[in-house]
Amino acid sequence: MHEVDWKKYVFTFLITAIIFFSAITLSRYFSDKRVEEIRSIHDQISVNILSSEVQTALLEQFSCKEIGTTALSQELGSLGEKLSYTEVSRGSDDPEVMALKRNYSLLEIKDYLLMNRIREKCGTKHVFIIYFYGAKCEDCGKQSLVLTKLREDFPELRVYSFDYNLDLGALQTLISINKIEENFPALLIGDDVYYNYKNIDEMETIIPQLKVWRLENERQEKATTTAQ
Repeated sequence: MHEVDWKKYVFTFLITAIIFFSAITLSRYFSDKRVEEIRSIHDQISVNILSSEVQTALLEQFSCKEIGTTALSQELGSLGEKLSYTEVSRGSDDPEVMALKRNYSLLEIKDYLLMNRIREKCGTKHVFIIYFYGAKCEDCGKQSLVLTKLREDFPELRVYSFDYNLDLGALQTLISINKIEENFPALLIGDDVYYNYKNIDEMETIIPQLKVWRLENERQEKATTTAQ
Protein backbone atom coordinates (compact mmCIF):
# COMPACT_ATOMS: atom_id res chain seq x y z
CA MET A 1 0.00 0.00 0.00
CA HIS A 2 1.09 3.53 -0.79
CA GLU A 3 1.13 6.06 2.02
CA VAL A 4 -1.09 9.09 1.41
CA ASP A 5 0.98 12.24 0.95
CA TRP A 6 -1.20 14.50 3.08
CA LYS A 7 1.21 17.41 2.75
CA LYS A 8 0.73 17.39 -1.02
CA TYR A 9 -3.06 17.43 -0.72
CA VAL A 10 -3.02 20.15 1.92
CA PHE A 11 -0.67 22.25 -0.19
CA THR A 12 -2.90 21.78 -3.26
CA PHE A 13 -5.99 22.69 -1.23
CA LEU A 14 -4.36 25.87 0.09
CA ILE A 15 -3.26 26.97 -3.38
CA THR A 16 -6.75 26.32 -4.76
CA ALA A 17 -8.36 28.23 -1.88
CA ILE A 18 -6.03 31.20 -2.38
CA ILE A 19 -6.81 31.33 -6.11
CA PHE A 20 -10.55 31.01 -5.44
CA PHE A 21 -10.72 33.77 -2.84
CA SER A 22 -8.41 36.01 -4.89
CA ALA A 23 -10.76 35.66 -7.85
CA ILE A 24 -13.76 36.55 -5.67
CA THR A 25 -11.94 39.55 -4.20
CA LEU A 26 -10.90 40.83 -7.64
CA SER A 27 -14.40 40.29 -9.01
CA ARG A 28 -15.91 42.23 -6.12
CA TYR A 29 -13.31 45.00 -6.53
CA PHE A 30 -14.02 45.50 -10.23
CA SER A 31 -17.77 45.25 -9.63
CA ASP A 32 -17.58 47.97 -6.97
CA LYS A 33 -15.41 50.06 -9.27
CA ARG A 34 -17.97 49.79 -12.09
CA VAL A 35 -20.75 50.80 -9.71
CA GLU A 36 -18.66 53.77 -8.58
CA GLU A 37 -18.04 54.80 -12.19
CA ILE A 38 -21.77 54.60 -13.00
CA ARG A 39 -22.60 56.67 -9.92
CA SER A 40 -19.99 59.24 -10.97
CA ILE A 41 -21.43 59.52 -14.50
CA HIS A 42 -24.96 59.81 -13.08
CA ASP A 43 -23.87 62.60 -10.71
CA GLN A 44 -22.12 64.49 -13.51
CA ILE A 45 -25.19 64.27 -15.74
CA SER A 46 -27.47 65.46 -12.91
CA VAL A 47 -25.23 68.48 -12.26
CA ASN A 48 -25.17 69.33 -15.97
CA ILE A 49 -28.96 69.11 -16.26
CA LEU A 50 -29.31 71.51 -13.33
CA SER A 51 -26.63 73.76 -14.82
CA SER A 52 -28.50 73.84 -18.14
CA GLU A 53 -31.68 74.96 -16.38
CA VAL A 54 -29.80 77.72 -14.53
CA GLN A 55 -28.10 78.87 -17.74
CA THR A 56 -31.47 79.09 -19.48
CA ALA A 57 -32.75 81.33 -16.69
CA LEU A 58 -29.60 83.48 -16.84
CA LEU A 59 -30.02 83.92 -20.58
CA GLU A 60 -33.34 85.65 -19.96
CA GLN A 61 -31.81 88.06 -17.44
CA PHE A 62 -28.43 89.05 -18.89
CA SER A 63 -27.01 90.25 -22.19
CA CYS A 64 -25.06 88.08 -24.62
CA LYS A 65 -21.88 89.88 -23.68
CA GLU A 66 -22.38 88.99 -20.02
CA ILE A 67 -23.33 85.36 -20.52
CA GLY A 68 -20.82 84.73 -23.32
CA THR A 69 -20.56 81.19 -24.69
CA THR A 70 -19.78 79.49 -21.37
CA ALA A 71 -23.29 78.03 -21.42
CA LEU A 72 -22.04 75.21 -23.62
CA SER A 73 -21.98 71.90 -21.82
CA GLN A 74 -18.30 71.15 -22.26
CA GLU A 75 -18.63 67.73 -20.66
CA LEU A 76 -21.08 66.25 -23.17
CA GLY A 77 -18.37 64.61 -25.29
CA SER A 78 -16.48 63.23 -22.30
CA LEU A 79 -19.64 61.91 -20.67
CA GLY A 80 -20.70 60.33 -23.96
CA GLU A 81 -17.41 58.43 -24.21
CA LYS A 82 -17.70 57.19 -20.61
CA LEU A 83 -21.28 56.10 -21.23
CA SER A 84 -20.28 54.24 -24.41
CA TYR A 85 -17.54 52.38 -22.52
CA THR A 86 -19.97 51.49 -19.74
CA GLU A 87 -22.52 50.25 -22.27
CA VAL A 88 -19.93 47.99 -23.92
CA SER A 89 -18.67 46.59 -20.61
CA ARG A 90 -22.08 46.02 -18.98
CA GLY A 91 -24.29 45.47 -22.02
CA SER A 92 -26.88 47.74 -23.63
CA ASP A 93 -29.74 46.00 -21.78
CA ASP A 94 -28.31 46.65 -18.33
CA PRO A 95 -30.93 48.61 -16.29
CA GLU A 96 -28.34 51.05 -14.92
CA VAL A 97 -26.94 51.66 -18.39
CA MET A 98 -30.45 52.32 -19.72
CA ALA A 99 -31.10 54.81 -16.91
CA LEU A 100 -27.83 56.59 -17.71
CA LYS A 101 -28.70 56.74 -21.40
CA ARG A 102 -32.09 58.30 -20.65
CA ASN A 103 -30.55 60.94 -18.38
CA TYR A 104 -27.73 61.65 -20.83
CA SER A 105 -30.19 61.95 -23.74
CA LEU A 106 -32.28 64.37 -21.68
CA LEU A 107 -29.14 66.43 -21.02
CA GLU A 108 -28.39 66.49 -24.76
CA ILE A 109 -31.91 67.71 -25.58
CA LYS A 110 -31.71 70.44 -22.93
CA ASP A 111 -28.31 71.55 -24.21
CA TYR A 112 -29.63 71.57 -27.80
CA LEU A 113 -32.60 73.76 -26.82
CA LEU A 114 -30.37 76.08 -24.80
CA MET A 115 -27.79 76.48 -27.57
CA ASN A 116 -30.56 77.18 -30.08
CA ARG A 117 -31.86 79.99 -27.88
CA ILE A 118 -28.35 81.40 -27.51
CA ARG A 119 -27.87 81.31 -31.30
CA GLU A 120 -31.20 83.07 -31.87
CA LYS A 121 -30.61 85.73 -29.21
CA CYS A 122 -26.89 86.28 -29.59
CA GLY A 123 -26.32 85.43 -33.27
CA THR A 124 -23.68 82.78 -32.67
CA LYS A 125 -22.50 80.67 -35.62
CA HIS A 126 -23.21 77.26 -34.12
CA VAL A 127 -24.37 74.48 -36.43
CA PHE A 128 -26.37 71.56 -35.01
CA ILE A 129 -26.45 67.92 -36.09
CA ILE A 130 -28.89 65.54 -34.42
CA TYR A 131 -27.81 61.98 -35.13
CA PHE A 132 -30.10 58.97 -34.68
CA TYR A 133 -28.77 55.41 -34.57
CA GLY A 134 -30.35 52.03 -33.94
CA ALA A 135 -29.67 48.36 -33.44
CA LYS A 136 -28.31 46.28 -36.33
CA CYS A 137 -27.11 49.38 -38.17
CA GLU A 138 -24.01 48.44 -40.17
CA ASP A 139 -23.03 52.01 -41.07
CA CYS A 140 -23.71 53.68 -37.71
CA GLY A 141 -20.19 52.96 -36.44
CA LYS A 142 -18.64 54.68 -39.46
CA GLN A 143 -21.07 57.58 -39.18
CA SER A 144 -20.18 58.07 -35.52
CA LEU A 145 -16.47 58.27 -36.41
CA VAL A 146 -17.15 60.90 -39.07
CA LEU A 147 -19.23 63.02 -36.68
CA THR A 148 -16.64 62.68 -33.91
CA LYS A 149 -13.91 63.87 -36.29
CA LEU A 150 -15.98 66.85 -37.40
CA ARG A 151 -16.83 67.77 -33.83
CA GLU A 152 -13.15 67.67 -32.85
CA ASP A 153 -12.12 69.81 -35.83
CA PHE A 154 -14.87 72.42 -35.53
CA PRO A 155 -15.75 73.59 -31.97
CA GLU A 156 -18.81 75.50 -33.22
CA LEU A 157 -20.35 72.29 -34.55
CA ARG A 158 -22.69 70.68 -32.03
CA VAL A 159 -23.43 66.97 -32.48
CA TYR A 160 -26.15 65.23 -30.47
CA SER A 161 -26.46 61.43 -30.72
CA PHE A 162 -29.58 59.48 -29.78
CA ASP A 163 -30.67 55.86 -29.63
CA TYR A 164 -33.84 55.99 -31.77
CA ASN A 165 -35.64 53.33 -29.71
CA LEU A 166 -34.77 54.70 -26.28
CA ASP A 167 -37.79 54.88 -23.98
CA LEU A 168 -37.72 58.61 -23.27
CA GLY A 169 -40.75 60.82 -23.82
CA ALA A 170 -38.78 63.95 -24.76
CA LEU A 171 -36.76 62.01 -27.35
CA GLN A 172 -39.82 60.38 -28.89
CA THR A 173 -41.44 63.83 -29.13
CA LEU A 174 -38.35 65.13 -30.94
CA ILE A 175 -38.56 62.18 -33.35
CA SER A 176 -42.28 62.68 -33.93
CA ILE A 177 -42.09 66.44 -34.50
CA ASN A 178 -39.35 66.05 -37.12
CA LYS A 179 -40.89 62.90 -38.66
CA ILE A 180 -37.69 60.86 -38.36
CA GLU A 181 -38.07 57.44 -39.99
CA GLU A 182 -36.59 54.26 -38.57
CA ASN A 183 -33.84 54.22 -41.20
CA PHE A 184 -30.29 54.53 -39.90
CA PRO A 185 -28.06 56.38 -39.73
CA ALA A 186 -30.34 59.42 -39.77
CA LEU A 187 -29.15 63.03 -39.50
CA LEU A 188 -31.40 65.99 -38.67
CA ILE A 189 -29.69 69.18 -39.83
CA GLY A 190 -31.82 72.29 -39.64
CA ASP A 191 -35.23 71.31 -41.02
CA ASP A 192 -33.87 68.56 -43.29
CA VAL A 193 -33.41 64.86 -42.57
CA TYR A 194 -30.69 62.81 -44.30
CA TYR A 195 -30.58 59.02 -44.28
CA ASN A 196 -27.74 56.54 -44.90
CA TYR A 197 -24.02 56.99 -44.28
CA LYS A 198 -22.44 60.34 -45.17
CA ASN A 199 -18.67 60.75 -45.44
CA ILE A 200 -16.83 63.99 -44.68
CA ASP A 201 -17.03 65.29 -48.25
CA GLU A 202 -20.78 64.66 -48.33
CA MET A 203 -21.17 66.38 -44.97
CA GLU A 204 -19.38 69.45 -46.33
CA THR A 205 -21.80 69.50 -49.26
CA ILE A 206 -24.78 69.31 -46.89
CA ILE A 207 -23.30 71.91 -44.51
CA PRO A 208 -21.27 74.44 -46.57
CA GLN A 209 -20.15 76.16 -43.34
CA LEU A 210 -17.91 73.16 -42.64
CA LYS A 211 -15.86 73.89 -45.75
CA VAL A 212 -15.57 77.54 -44.71
CA TRP A 213 -14.33 76.53 -41.26
CA ARG A 214 -11.89 74.03 -42.76
CA LEU A 215 -10.37 76.66 -45.06
CA GLU A 216 -10.08 79.07 -42.13
CA ASN A 217 -8.28 76.42 -40.09
CA GLU A 218 -5.90 75.71 -42.99
CA ARG A 219 -5.12 79.43 -43.37
CA GLN A 220 -4.43 79.75 -39.66
CA GLU A 221 -2.17 76.69 -39.67
CA LYS A 222 -0.29 78.03 -42.70
CA ALA A 223 0.12 81.46 -41.06
CA THR A 224 1.40 79.85 -37.86
CA THR A 225 3.89 77.69 -39.79
CA THR A 226 5.13 80.72 -41.75
CA ALA A 227 5.55 82.78 -38.58
CA GLN A 228 7.70 80.04 -37.04
